[in-house]
Amino acid sequence: MTNEQIAQNVAAVQEAVAEAARQAGRDPAEVTLVAATKVQTSETIRQAIAAGITVCGENRVQEFNAHWTDGAYEGAQVHFIGHLQKNKVKYLVGRVSLIESVDSEELLRAIDQRAQRLGVVQDVLIEVNIGGEASKSGVAPSEAHALVALAADLPGVNPRGLMAIPPVAEIPRGNEQYFAEMQQLFVDIGGKMYDNKVSIDCLSMGMSGDFAEAIAHGATQVRIGTALFGARPPMRANG
Repeated sequence: MTNEQIAQNVAAVQEAVAEAARQAGRDPAEVTLVAATKVQTSETIRQAIAAGITVCGENRVQEFNAHWTDGAYEGAQVHFIGHLQKNKVKYLVGRVSLIESVDSEELLRAIDQRAQRLGVVQDVLIEVNIGGEASKSGVAPSEAHALVALAADLPGVNPRGLMAIPPVAEIPRGNEQYFAEMQQLFVDIGGKMYDNKVSIDCLSMGMSGDFAEAIAHGATQVRIGTALFGARPPMRANG
């Protein structure tokens, strides 16, 4: 994809996100576009940032490390949005601005321990398996508040909110019920955490095919890859 194509895509997606916010009666500034850069090259990431992307979302630690070493993220923040193993926490804490995919107490404590060792506080989101899918990570909705509350008590982490990847929709607007459930859970947990001196202000949900519905249900971050970069190329072995 050429620089011009990437710039055109970035502008088009930014406008689509802004319009979705306006249609929902929201300020477009309330919604952050996270460019899902899975399997993209360092050069493509640089081009996207030059075109106006301010947050990149990485799914794989190995790719993050390669791009970080390359200096590909200069001028943007990085969020980690993929499944994270405890033994790879050391590569992310203190480097990424937000780990969106915390899905267990064990992972949360590993992040906290690494952050304390480095003398930093790592922002995190709790991932919720809103569709109850066995193939996806995330805590059950009923367990989300307890994990947010634990995060609030750990000195090395700062819980910012929730993230979810709903089931693949078979029909248009098919994920609306899941977005509505996430919005209610987000509001409920935010209310319960009011006295804990943490700011539950981030609800990350919605991708290329359903971000407008997610924004209509309160998403503050949407994670978009295909609409920016086209269909993903095949995954590299051990990449």
